Amino acid sequence: MAALPLPKYGLENLFLFPVYQNRAQYRSAFGVDAPEFDITKPPKYWFDPNADKAPKRSLLYECVLATDERGKPVFDEDGKAYFEPMMLFKEEAATVNLPIGDYANEPGTEVPPVPVPMRALAPEEELIQVFGGVIMVRNKNIPEEGATSFSFQDRETIRAIARKLGVPA
Repeated sequence: MAALPLPKYGLENLFLFPVYQNRAQYRSAFGVDAPEFDITKPPKYWFDPNADKAPKRSLLYECVLATDERGKPVFDEDGKAYFEPMMLFKEEAATVNLPIGDYANEPGTEVPPVPVPMRALAPEEELIQVFGGVIMVRNKNIPEEGATSFSFQDRETIRAIARKLGVPA
C-alpha cells in the first residue's frame, strides 16, 4: 500500500485490524459482549478474524512496533523506531482480551498490551518520533514545510473569520 498523501500520520493508519478501546465499543461493533478479561494474559484490543482458519498452531505477524518490557518503543543505532515480527498462537490471535475498565489499576492491566500488527512501510514512509515520544509515520515525498503552509481554502476560512470579528484581513 502506498503512503498517505499527508506529511505525517499516526500508526493507526497502518493497523491491519480494527482496535476496540473498550468493551462497550466491542459490544457496539458486534452486538455481543467481549470474552471475559483474562488477567493472566496481557490486554489485547484487536483480533484477527481469519486466525481460526490458519492451518498451523501459530501465526507470524511481520510488523509490530518494537517495544521494551514496559511497552515503550525501542530504537535502532540510528535512533529510529522500527518494526519486528511477533508470533501468537492462533487462539490468542483470534480474540480480544479487553479489560473491564471500570476502575484504574485494574488487575491485569499493569502489563503492556499485545501490539497491533501493521502493514509494512512503503518505500516513501519512515517511522519518526515526535513531541512527547509519540511514534508517527512520515511521508518522505512531502516536505515538512508543506505541512505548515495554508491552502487557498484555509486562507478563505481565516478571512471569513476575520470579517466576522471585524478584524482587517
